[in-house]
Amino acid sequence: MYVAVKGGERAIEASWRLLDEARRGDTRVPELSVAQIREQLRLAVARVMAEGSVYDEELAALAIKQAAGDLVEAIFLLRAYRTTLPRFGYTQPVETENMVVERRISATFKDVPGGQVLGATYDYTQRLLDFALLAEGDDAASATRETPRATPPEEAMPRVVSLLDKEGLIEQETRSSQAREPGDLSREPLAFPADRTVRLQNLARGDEGFLLAMGYATQRGYAHSHPFAGEIRFGSVCVEMMLDELDEPVEIGEIDLTECQMINQFAGAKDVPPQFTQGYGLAFGHAERKAMAMALVDRALRAEELGETIASPTQDIEFMLSHSDNVEASGFVQHLKLPHYVDFQAELELVRKLRARHENDTDADADADTQNKEAA
Repeated sequence: MYVAVKGGERAIEASWRLLDEARRGDTRVPELSVAQIREQLRLAVARVMAEGSVYDEELAALAIKQAAGDLVEAIFLLRAYRTTLPRFGYTQPVETENMVVERRISATFKDVPGGQVLGATYDYTQRLLDFALLAEGDDAASATRETPRATPPEEAMPRVVSLLDKEGLIEQETRSSQAREPGDLSREPLAFPADRTVRLQNLARGDEGFLLAMGYATQRGYAHSHPFAGEIRFGSVCVEMMLDELDEPVEIGEIDLTECQMINQFAGAKDVPPQFTQGYGLAFGHAERKAMAMALVDRALRAEELGETIASPTQDIEFMLSHSDNVEASGFVQHLKLPHYVDFQAELELVRKLRARHENDTDADADADTQNKEAA
């Protein structure tokens, strides 16, 4: 047993060395720096921060480098590091309506207060490989190229849903729901039934691919909803925190957020007139696809609350929340790579016994058939 353990240790240490070599790649190629990843792979950094539940671009870029671009592994690394950090307290709710907007669009109204701001987006690009990028990398050429900077609009940008609110056409949150103390999924295990604050936390750090697929399913009829993108906005917001020494909140920094408010049809219910309902999505960094998918799923999970029939997995709170976390999913799937020798040998022995019994029963049936034919 001791020899087996020592042999396993040496194999694992050798695997670590090979992993470092595989991550580095050809040493004749300049090594990718953390700063390059942070600045040039910003969308990947945003996803790792959101699903890793840590807003730190440098740490997210480091995790991506260490994981050789495997974003799920990078999310796992960042989530694990998060558990070692001390908690100083809770910040005040961020005011996304006061966001310094870099991008803001609405698919429901053409003319909105503050206007539509396209910003940086792939929405209007041709999905063709740009082979000119293969020639980039010349520092001298890059230094002469000016990068346009987004200019924050001067006009205030109230939310688009406020236009519907003026006519009473969209649901309103009650005072009791706003005053309720939200749960903290990072400190308390997921339990059911989960209220909306916990669901939104779960979805915010849920796997983007899973949420995208489930959001797509809601659009294909696996939910009672007909969505419109009321507003999608991306920009920076101030983060404030109450300090014991002061009676007013103090700004401690800024973070980039993507927010999506999805507007859905709703026929109404008992004592509730027909109106629009909302699905909500919020993610760190520039993550429109994640925020939109989150908003679609959030609305689907409100089926019971809105008196709708629960007929699809996208409306099943336990199913959706239990399977959205890629850290848990990855761990449970990949644990199958670990040794299961004892379990498999037990299964193997059981199958051998069942086969032997089956063969004996088959032989006995064959002998009985032969005897019956001879007697006939």
